[in-house]
Amino acid sequence: MTHVSSIEPDIGSEHMLINIGPQHPATHGVLRLVCELDGETVIKVMPDIGYLHSSFEKLGEYRTWNQIVPLTDRMDYLAPLIYNCAYVMAVEKLMGLEVTERCKIVRVICMEMDRIFSHLLWLGTTAIDVGAFTPFLYAFQERERIYSLHESFTGARITTSATRVGGMMADLPDGWIESLKDFLDTVTKTLDEIDSLLTTNAIYLGRTIDVGVISGEDAINHGLTGPNLRASGVPYDLRKDHPYYDYETYDFEVPIGENGDCYDRYLVRMEEMRQSIKILHQAIDRLPEGPINVDDPRVSLPSKTDCMNDMESMIHHFKLITEGISVPAGDCYFAVEGSKGELGMYVVSDGGYKPVRWRIRPPSFVNLSVISKLAEGHLVSDLIMINASLDIVLGEIDR
Repeated sequence: MTHVSSIEPDIGSEHMLINIGPQHPATHGVLRLVCELDGETVIKVMPDIGYLHSSFEKLGEYRTWNQIVPLTDRMDYLAPLIYNCAYVMAVEKLMGLEVTERCKIVRVICMEMDRIFSHLLWLGTTAIDVGAFTPFLYAFQERERIYSLHESFTGARITTSATRVGGMMADLPDGWIESLKDFLDTVTKTLDEIDSLLTTNAIYLGRTIDVGVISGEDAINHGLTGPNLRASGVPYDLRKDHPYYDYETYDFEVPIGENGDCYDRYLVRMEEMRQSIKILHQAIDRLPEGPINVDDPRVSLPSKTDCMNDMESMIHHFKLITEGISVPAGDCYFAVEGSKGELGMYVVSDGGYKPVRWRIRPPSFVNLSVISKLAEGHLVSDLIMINASLDIVLGEIDR
């Protein structure tokens, strides 16, 4: 990447150097865009990151394997359950651990619910960026219902920390699935309402069609993944191409665009929410009874009854809590289809209770790098739209 200091306006011209950000409005996070303008036309734009730097990857080297879970939901606080699941799935792969069938389907439910959760925020805030306020209210009303589902399951609205190596923090509470079904019914109607407000709206069409165009070939070369890649006509989705948790057995489509512009990125995400609703209905129907956690003393705590009545169980409980689980020496990369693209978790173990290294392949970090190409030659107002269409979150960028 070009350093920010290298973006200097031509002294002999009337170009102007301005900063957009790092204040939050219209930058979708603590992002600074250094722009060289000719009037209102963007000549160059450079994203300057690091204002939210949290050192999650380094912190992980000083935490036990399960203590890292709370760090993951703070990387993408717009879809925390996806990050919770992706991390423990990498550790479980390294351990050769197979979770229970109920746990698999509960995790699918969590990830697809948070895909909708993330896309709803993107939909509402992007509508605000083009001056449409009503879709924002509709989208956030539905998000509030997912917050309630988060809270009833995990005790938290945003920082869910729901997974554990080998299972979940707890099983689904009574009535939770019924609340989820009710949400799926209402969100379908809300998406229809927003569709009628935006999809054929002349102002919205004018602000998004042929704005921020990127071809499929260029999108691949820039490393784009997720909806941003699929909007350019590339049908790459890890749930189909490298399936995990039996995604190959679910009936759903991967929506793709044709033009790779802001409008296609909107259409792809709208359809992805409908496909996630379809997956959720199937997952609910196949959700079995049974344990949520594996019956493996290496990772699972004994029951409270055993702890109170058996000395060995109490010692086992004490050691798992104080020392943590032990992961065999080796390294492992595991990727899932996050709401923003390919989310990869790479863990390295020396056989101890903490990782030697923990590295993330964050989709937003890679997707943001293309903004310079997309914005050149467009107006400043288009830059705001282009940035919104990429759907970034700075928690994972400044990890």
